[in-house]
Parts: sequence; C-alpha cells; structure tokens
Amino acid sequence: MFETSVIEISKSALQTNLKFLKQRTGPHVKFCSVVKGNAYGHGLSEFVNLSMECGVGYFAVYAADEAYRIVQSIKTPPEIYIMGMVENDALEWAIQEGIEFCVFDRQRLEAAASFAKRIGKKAKIHLEVETGMNRTGLDEKEIALVGERIAKENQFFEVRGVCTHFSGAESMANNFRVSQQISRFYKSMLTVGRSGLKPVYQHAACSAGVMNYPETMGNMVRVGIMQYGFWPNDETFIRYNGDKERNNRILKRLITWKSRIMSMKQVKKGEFIGYGTSFLAHRDMKVATVPIGYSHGYSRNLSNTGKVLVRGSEASVTGIVNMNAITIDITGIDGVEKGDEVVLIGTQKNKTVSVVSFSEMSHQLNYEMLTRLPKDIPRLTVT
Repeated sequence: MFETSVIEISKSALQTNLKFLKQRTGPHVKFCSVVKGNAYGHGLSEFVNLSMECGVGYFAVYAADEAYRIVQSIKTPPEIYIMGMVENDALEWAIQEGIEFCVFDRQRLEAAASFAKRIGKKAKIHLEVETGMNRTGLDEKEIALVGERIAKENQFFEVRGVCTHFSGAESMANNFRVSQQISRFYKSMLTVGRSGLKPVYQHAACSAGVMNYPETMGNMVRVGIMQYGFWPNDETFIRYNGDKERNNRILKRLITWKSRIMSMKQVKKGEFIGYGTSFLAHRDMKVATVPIGYSHGYSRNLSNTGKVLVRGSEASVTGIVNMNAITIDITGIDGVEKGDEVVLIGTQKNKTVSVVSFSEMSHQLNYEMLTRLPKDIPRLTVT
C-alpha cells in the first residue's frame, strides 16, 4: 500500500451492535443511523455501504455536503435526512433529490416553498422544535405560524417528522433539564396536531436517550455513537448494566487503526530521542519509527505518553509526536522487524489499545478523537 496507515471497520461488530440496539428499540421504531462527522471517523461512504449490507436504510447527516457524498458514491442511495446546514443551492438540490431536511426557522420554510414550486416536487421536511437546547428550533409561537403556512400550501410540503435534541441525556446531572425538554416536546406535539399536520415520525432520542430515557423513543430514534460500539459515557453503561466491570462486551468496537514499522535503531543511554530534550534515554534502547503523526490524527498530546502494540506487546511513544512520525520503544520486544504491524487503536493478540484509553491519554472525548481521523486514511471493511 502507498498509505502510511489504514483503518479497518468490522462488519461482525456492527451486526452485533445493531442487533442489541434494535432489540432495545423494538421492531416498530424506525432506526436512523447518524453518520455525521465522516461517520464518527469511520468513513462516510464506507460505513453507509456497510450498514446497508446489514439492513440499515435510513441515515442522518449534519450538512448537505455529507448527503451529496453519499448520493455520489452509492449507486442506489438510501433515505437521507439532513439535520443541520442546507442552504441556497443545496436546498434546491435536496428537494430535487428527495432528501429530507430540518426546518428550524421560517426563512428556511419559505425558501423550501419557493424551490418546491419551481421544481414541482414536495419538500420533505422535519420540523425541529425548541425545547431547551437553545441552539436551533421553532418556539411555540413559530410552530403555530409554520403549521398555518404549511396548511395553506400543503402541495409543496411533506412533513416527515417533528423532532428535538436533548441537552445531555447521557448524564443524570442534566436530568431536570432533560425532563423539562421532554415535557415541552410533548406540548409542542400537541401544537403541531392542532395545526392539522400529521408528521410520519416523532423523534427525540439519540443513543443516550434510547438507553436512559426509553419513553422518548417515539416511532423513530437517531443513533450515533452506540452503533460504532461506544457507550455515550461510563454513566450510561453503568445505569444499564449495573456493574462497570461485568459484561462490558455488549457492544463491539468497529474500528482498528494500523500502521507499520518504517525503521529501527539502537540508542545509547544518555542520548536524546526526537526533537528537543523531552526524552532522555535512561538505558541503552532499541527504538522504531512509525510513519504516522499529528497530521494523521495521532495527537501531539500523546508525546511520551502514548502506547501502541507491536508483536502483541505494548510499546511506549518516546519523544515528541511529529507531524508525520512517532518513535516507539521496542527494547525487550523480541523479533521485531521492519514492516511489522503496529496497532494504534485496536487489539493485537491479547493486548488492546482502546479508543477510550487513546482519548484519555490525548485529553480528547471519544467523539472528538474519532472525528479528527483524517478522511484520506483508507477505510477497509473486514469480517
């Protein structure tokens, strides 16, 4: 391969996670797979294709450019729902392609009506209501006005859903705020009903909502992080499982990130390794260079703290993480050769470098670390 590293995505792990999630939601709840942020770093087109093979047919993205990538890369595109940014020409394109999108202000509704008239196709919309996130969404008064507007020209609109977004369903610390949001959402649904609108779906639950507030699932859920094999946080896992140390294999990680050894050399005791003076060899050492660095998503915060796997053993990052390379300590690891596999995230033999440990060492959230993995690292599907 020409690339310095690859990311492998496990089909069997995805199947395991989807089975668990669909058992949780039940057979009559629409499953919407959230693939924003390059499918949480797993590769947008690659993950959508894989998910479709596993029976998923409905996907949510954040912006129109992600929807466009799916349409361009998949021969028979699935149903797509844009949750965030879709403006101007992108809005016209979405209507033409039959792609669903959020309406959270009256300006977007008017623009959608204008394009729908011009094209002669209905705009497939989801009305986002404000319940307390205070980011985007229609307030109570706007819901009524929007309902009246749609009723006047219902030949240009197909109301696919009504939705909201919780402000922290993963933590009991946010319970009062989330509970208020739930009440406001149900109240908003009554306002929608009085307007004569009949949305196909009502949806509020994300991964954390599915686990911690199952009463909010409605007839559709938007699942992101859990389909990739991660709990929203430890608290959510403990609330479900009861014991953090027991049976933590309900979900399986899809992602493995691998590189290989580019070179090796001996370093004498008292010599510095890498840029500056951050690492001084305290003994005679054998080190190896691996061709990944912070330009590949391997955080500079992992300098002198990161761990990788070589021949089933743990090797420490020595010195500063460079733009394109790291140096690792392979002293005492027998039989290491140039070209050997290096696991940056994942399992090798009976050792694991988890995304959680990687993220904690680099002071990042799981979500942040995953979505920062560059798009040009090849994503390969494995069984």
